[in-house]
Amino acid sequence: MKKQSVRLGVDIGGTFTDVVLEVDNSSYSTKVLTTYVAPENAIIGGMQQVCTKAGITPSEIGQIIHGTTLATNALIERRGAKTALITTEGFRDVIEMRTESRFEQYDLNLNLPEPLLPRQMRYTVPGRIDASGTELMPLTRADVEPVVDQIAAAGYESVAVGLIHSYLNDAHETLVRDVLAEKMPDAMVSLSSEVSPQMREYERFNTVVANAYIKPLMKSYLSRLEGRLRDEGSHCNIFLMHSGGGIISIESAAEFPVRLVESGPAGGAVFAANIAARYGLDKVLSFDMGGTTAKICLIKNQTPKTSRVFEVARTYRFKKGSGMPISIPVIDMVEIGAGGGSLAHVDSLRQIRVGPESAGSEPGPACYGRGGDKPAVTDADLVLGKLDPENFAGGSIRLDSQSSANSLTTVLGDVLDMDATTAAFGLAEVVDENMANAARVHAVENGENLSEYTMIAFGGAAPLHAGRLCEKLGVGRLLVPPGAGVGSAIGFLRAPFSFEANRSVYMTLDGFDAEKIRSLLVDLKAEATGFVRSCDADSPILSEFKAYMRYSGQGWEIPVTLTEDQAMNPDVATFEARFIEDYTKLFGRPVEGMNIEITVWSVNATTPPETVARVSEDPGSSEAPAQGDRKLFDPVVADFVDATVVLRNDMTQGAAVPGPGVITEDETTIIIPSSRTAVRQPDGCIDILVKA
Repeated sequence: MKKQSVRLGVDIGGTFTDVVLEVDNSSYSTKVLTTYVAPENAIIGGMQQVCTKAGITPSEIGQIIHGTTLATNALIERRGAKTALITTEGFRDVIEMRTESRFEQYDLNLNLPEPLLPRQMRYTVPGRIDASGTELMPLTRADVEPVVDQIAAAGYESVAVGLIHSYLNDAHETLVRDVLAEKMPDAMVSLSSEVSPQMREYERFNTVVANAYIKPLMKSYLSRLEGRLRDEGSHCNIFLMHSGGGIISIESAAEFPVRLVESGPAGGAVFAANIAARYGLDKVLSFDMGGTTAKICLIKNQTPKTSRVFEVARTYRFKKGSGMPISIPVIDMVEIGAGGGSLAHVDSLRQIRVGPESAGSEPGPACYGRGGDKPAVTDADLVLGKLDPENFAGGSIRLDSQSSANSLTTVLGDVLDMDATTAAFGLAEVVDENMANAARVHAVENGENLSEYTMIAFGGAAPLHAGRLCEKLGVGRLLVPPGAGVGSAIGFLRAPFSFEANRSVYMTLDGFDAEKIRSLLVDLKAEATGFVRSCDADSPILSEFKAYMRYSGQGWEIPVTLTEDQAMNPDVATFEARFIEDYTKLFGRPVEGMNIEITVWSVNATTPPETVARVSEDPGSSEAPAQGDRKLFDPVVADFVDATVVLRNDMTQGAAVPGPGVITEDETTIIIPSSRTAVRQPDGCIDILVKA
């Protein structure tokens, strides 16, 4: 067997670690509980399970692609290394002052996230580069050495360097790195001009600090993982999923670990885009709900929406501006609610609230029987009949229904005078309505009507809630692909090798400089292509060009996509026309008489996407064989109804299950509302449509 035909995808989540093995055209998967102290243990355990299922040894694996929430969790939980920041004199407090915008205008007790580094861990050096990249004040070794001596004496593991306007001229940052390398050879160093060479110092400084903060942790983890895999006999290449939806080498990931933030959910969006291509769908809402969080992503023309900035560790769950901004290329996803392990409580207004606290895998929801005594979403799903206590996770975890009922009664029912079923109903409706609300807001912000969209649901908990979510959103079609419970891990195996290079070079259309633009984009293309070529020496590489543009006086830009010809032969009339076209699509009309500015340029180099064959859809030609009935709570009638239970593996092409129904498999359970009918399509997707 050729090694390259055997590939392993691994997604470390907050509750489960998902492992998928592809051997030629066959797929084997498993879910194991995440091991927080040593995450590599769960990977090794899962790898052994799927290799046993496939009848191969780990030495036959040709490629491993990995995504993880470790970087995100380290930032949220403040578990990073002892880190110092070196910045320009006068800018020591930028990461604490933020942008001075108020995300909750009338809240007198606004709770802003604390900066990753307190003031005493931030150091300054003289020297100054201006907004055109010209040196105004020199920086010398004599200026830098005393500062580095202080940092060395304090015993810092990692150092972030963020100087003003270094994205245009990195000479001062490079000098600081040289001094650090001489005086602190064991310290890890991150330069903002390499991590995020973009304007806006708050976002740039915060990003380089985050990179430095998690760099020792991630380097240590990736090194341990390589060692454990070698011990198992696997000497294949290891690649990491990055937050922009592509794959980078383990060396690049260790150097720029901040690019791994959101890598797991990014894999899910790639997975959904692949399904959308199979069905020829141009408007898709990807819904990923796991054990800890749930996220949505708008996918248009089989391409996930992307962004240059996103936030982690929001102090107000759905409020933009309340978290730490990370300025890197990222698939634009919105956290829209809780995961299966998210815990419920009653607030001071006697309302049921869910999350953000999660039971995770240790101890897990009450029904796991591992010491959890607070009700989680999974406990509500169990009491409402959505889960089979004897066959959860393929029977590997037996659920305790009585523990779920007791926790729901103790925490919610006794306070609100409800029985366990009513408390579970309330908890589930709060979760589903929170997710529906956030999805509506995200759609409006992007000028989209969700009734025109098809939902693709994946993640262990999504198929349990997606049908109800579609009812609330007016979405008429829901697809649950095969392997939905491990969708992000499958997405890793579908993702191209890619890397996006960004640079801030400010220019107005009045001062349009075609030669400068061409030279800049050529450099960015070479940088991005070099990263991709380090991962894949043979495949052709495609380049995608974008200019981020705005009207003068506006505070934010919109991405304008350019063809390679437009990028390599820049013309001011073309740039203006493309901006006005995209601006009008987004906001309804252009603004007359305003000058137009370009702030950021980007080139994304990527290997070609996987070629997929269109599915020949089956409208439903037979009735699926039932395993029996079970009581399922129907939120529309607020009572239990008899639901048909079907094994997904027993459904042949065209087999239909009218709602209410339950389709079970090892990694998840699909709930079919009374208003819908499910049909198995030729590729194994369960296609859930409104009843005719």
